Amino acid sequence: MFSLASTVYQKKLAQHGLHPFYIVAATYLVLGVLAAPLLYAIDFGSLRHDFWLNIWLASLFDVAGWMFLVLSLSKTDLSVFGPLNAYKVVASMLLAILFLNEVPSMQGLLGVLLIIAGSFFLMPSAASSQAGVVSGLLRDKGVQARFLSIFLFSVGTVFLKKSVAGGVLETMVFWSLIGLPLVLLSNYFFLPNTVQEQMKATKQHLHSISLIGVMVFAMQYFTLLLLANMLVAYALALFQLGMVLQVLIGYRVFNEKDIARKLLASLVMMAGSLLVLMH
Repeated sequence: MFSLASTVYQKKLAQHGLHPFYIVAATYLVLGVLAAPLLYAIDFGSLRHDFWLNIWLASLFDVAGWMFLVLSLSKTDLSVFGPLNAYKVVASMLLAILFLNEVPSMQGLLGVLLIIAGSFFLMPSAASSQAGVVSGLLRDKGVQARFLSIFLFSVGTVFLKKSVAGGVLETMVFWSLIGLPLVLLSNYFFLPNTVQEQMKATKQHLHSISLIGVMVFAMQYFTLLLLANMLVAYALALFQLGMVLQVLIGYRVFNEKDIARKLLASLVMMAGSLLVLMH
């Protein structure tokens, strides 16, 4: 629910003219404010060298993932964006097999195939063939940004999984604090002439930005708890169960079209996620 709500607020901010990269920077500023007081609870002496390497890499990939995630939100329908999130299970499963030796069952693999099959229903029915559907999906700029964010998040999740061995709280705090300078640096290079404009536009949206930061903080903490106790693919499958709500909110809040077809896609992809989860 935290993920769903933060996504809706981020899309609304993008519609109000805030640049996606700036929205991410503002979110990380809130994360940093929330994380900094928790430093007193951390025993720095117990943190190994590999923890620092893993948390730096996780933060780097996740900052980039967040930037392209919000960019995708600004360019595509929420009712397409939501179901596509199921591909995070697919990408993370493949990376976990390669780097963490986490081997899924046949049921998990069947779930992945269902997720892929469900995505064929996301594009307009005007495409006359499967090739046309895939081509239409991949040509969409928002979808391209979403797939890139999924890849970046999936790589980051591998390093997060390794980081949580050093403690969930420690991972949460340093993921937030390390991400802040990284995203500020990115904004400096990619938005050199618009930061002041964005800051002025932010004043009327401070409440929304604060809410997004709090929700992302809570969502990330619960994600780390799951990663500490479950296989990567199974933990991420839990987060796909709200995709039907994302489709419905896209219809009700943003007046998006072709909802029946997108609901079918989300139900098929959610069934795939459930197969992965229920192993």
